[in-house]
Amino acid sequence: MKVLKFVDLSWEISDDSPIYPGDPEPKVTTTHTIKKDYYNLSGVYVGTQTGSHVDAPYHFSNDGETIDNMELDFFFGEAVVIKVTDKKAEEKITMADVMPYDKKIKPNTIVLFNTNWYKHRGTEAFYHHPYVSGEVAEYLVEKGVRFIAIDTMNADKSNGTEFPVHDLFSANRLMIGENWAYMDKIDFENVIVAAFPMKIQGCDGSPVRAVAMEVGY
Repeated sequence: MKVLKFVDLSWEISDDSPIYPGDPEPKVTTTHTIKKDYYNLSGVYVGTQTGSHVDAPYHFSNDGETIDNMELDFFFGEAVVIKVTDKKAEEKITMADVMPYDKKIKPNTIVLFNTNWYKHRGTEAFYHHPYVSGEVAEYLVEKGVRFIAIDTMNADKSNGTEFPVHDLFSANRLMIGENWAYMDKIDFENVIVAAFPMKIQGCDGSPVRAVAMEVGY
């Protein structure tokens, strides 16, 4: 296998990293400088859901697995990009959107939902994004998908009281990636995705450096 191209699917970590309203606000500070201390060093404070991140089952269940105990093979593998860039604010991603990709979705496939909603960052519209329907989530679980990711801040509808996608994936010990970006830059077939979390003990998730790779054989 040869990697022909890389596409970064991640937001930067900074004071302005996009977060779900009410989550811990990120902060990056300079703690040491070459002029004063002979080396540069920074302090970084982030929430487990800051910027581009993954949710472990524990995020929505006290009985769910924490991020440090999820096997690494969850976070690396062949991917299918489902293009749903025609979706409007708070519109569901439905089975009609997914079925054209049915033959490509196989057990352990990583499914990426490309809404292009990441382009609304910095606007009120960013918080009123499209989302994955419960029916689609159930279909993907039945197909053997263990990891989905979306370029909105939430796989479920935000600001609501029901989270069917999170509940289903948590109950089945599966992974969700959220607040990713730049999926529209994936202009190739044979997509491999890597999105490894930090090994944070006993936690609900982690920021990731999510990357799509074009591969040749």
